Amino acid sequence: MASLFEDLLSIDAYPLLGLDRSDAARSPSIELRETHISAVYLVGDDVFKVKKPVDFGFLDFSTTDKRRAACEAEIELNRRLSPDVYLGVVPITRGPDGRHRVGGEGEVIDHAVHMRRMPDEQRADLLIARGALGRDEIDRIATTIARFHAACRSDAETAKYGAAESIAVNVLENFAQTRGVLDHYLSRADAEEIERAQLGALREKASTLEARVAKGAVRDGHGDLRLEHCYLRPDGSVTLLDCIEFNDRFRYGDVASDLAFLTMDLAHQRRVDLAEHLLAAYARESNDFDLYAIVDFYESYRAYVRAKIATFLAENPDAPADLRAAAAAEARRYFLLALAAERTSALRPMVIAVGGILAAGKSTLSSWLSAEIGAPIVEADRTRKHMIGVAPTTHVNDGAWSGAYDKGFTDKVYAELLRRASVVLDSGRPVILDASFRSPKMRLSAQSLARAHDVPFCFVECRAPNDVCKARLVARQARADSVSDGRIAIFDDFVKEWQPVTELPAAEHLIIDTSAAEAETRRAVCDRVVTWPQGLDG
Repeated sequence: MASLFEDLLSIDAYPLLGLDRSDAARSPSIELRETHISAVYLVGDDVFKVKKPVDFGFLDFSTTDKRRAACEAEIELNRRLSPDVYLGVVPITRGPDGRHRVGGEGEVIDHAVHMRRMPDEQRADLLIARGALGRDEIDRIATTIARFHAACRSDAETAKYGAAESIAVNVLENFAQTRGVLDHYLSRADAEEIERAQLGALREKASTLEARVAKGAVRDGHGDLRLEHCYLRPDGSVTLLDCIEFNDRFRYGDVASDLAFLTMDLAHQRRVDLAEHLLAAYARESNDFDLYAIVDFYESYRAYVRAKIATFLAENPDAPADLRAAAAAEARRYFLLALAAERTSALRPMVIAVGGILAAGKSTLSSWLSAEIGAPIVEADRTRKHMIGVAPTTHVNDGAWSGAYDKGFTDKVYAELLRRASVVLDSGRPVILDASFRSPKMRLSAQSLARAHDVPFCFVECRAPNDVCKARLVARQARADSVSDGRIAIFDDFVKEWQPVTELPAAEHLIIDTSAAEAETRRAVCDRVVTWPQGLDG
């Protein structure tokens, strides 16, 4: 085996890949990128990944059979997300001349994963480094992950890994594996605070975690959702690579754990604003606002895992000094992120209810406001459709006050709306409610939610002339992606049901004319609502 890896890591790898170094015009250049578990060859438009013969306990590639099985698992699992990238498993052979080659003739002595190479300029971590990853790209990523999670396996086997005692196995393993080196990176008090917070969260949230298991939130996910594994293609699609294949217990888990890896990574890049936007966009797409109850714990856990891995290199006496120093700095930063993730959010919790008649501009204003204050939007339209079991864009053309829009069922929708918002508020974050709020009862229920959490409240009433609203309804009906069931046929009935706002004090009631210039309406909102804290988005 040593001779194989001498070939793999040699400067002249061309023979290994069946290429002729002497013919530069025909042979593409080769770039080797090493990780602690793989040797990865970038060859023109192709990638060949070879597992190293290592055994870290949680990962065992020590035999040829184990490496072959890992290669096959990597192909199978990653094709769930990127079938056009993971091409297959290819043999590494030893020919009569004693040389090792990928895909050559002779005795098969190992295997490699063959992939199509993705352009570096599409990689999310490099996009964010040059300021090219924004809210639109985050929306695309959130939608891709939510749809992936919806299709992932969820059964009795995966469910076992969502229980507090199962999660504690991983948490305690992290602490055990860093016990001898933690004082190189943190004070004793900080180290004890992380341990106390993570284990305390598991105890305090045990029933929440059980509820997540019961609702099917524990799935066979990705397990390693880092920015560097995320590619945004020019056609608008998102490709996610390198899910964990070597240990099921690192891949089985709550979808919030998967998502938290990526939000933690965004925070590590000093883009807390994008991390919060990703959470909000994912919750909206998946109708899973309960994840806010546990995502901070998972962000802390994920940061600790990254810190632990960085210590492996930082504490390796055989590694070059400059690499060790860089890894040590990285480990400390991740440990501090693990510490910060469990502390009070820098966001200001509040309740903003956005209401008005049909097509008054509620959803447009809510979407803009969501980005400005780092808050998720809990929408009546999406909540209603989730409750009746239809897709958000499936139109439910019941009568104005019948079927899914029966007033009794609408009361249940508003109750669920407020329940979801309460979970968000409990996490210390602001929340936006997007609904008509056509009656004093509905508006006062939102106000009561804010009072119960001792946070500010504002009802933003969107207004526009009836002819403007009707024109918007006509335009909306032509769109396939519209979530709203508002339409001309029920407009007049709805307007008759609208009850003017007289029950709220002026300090909690803001009227916005959405037919006015966009800059004017946004300025009016910003005069009353505290937007994103300065310094968190750069």
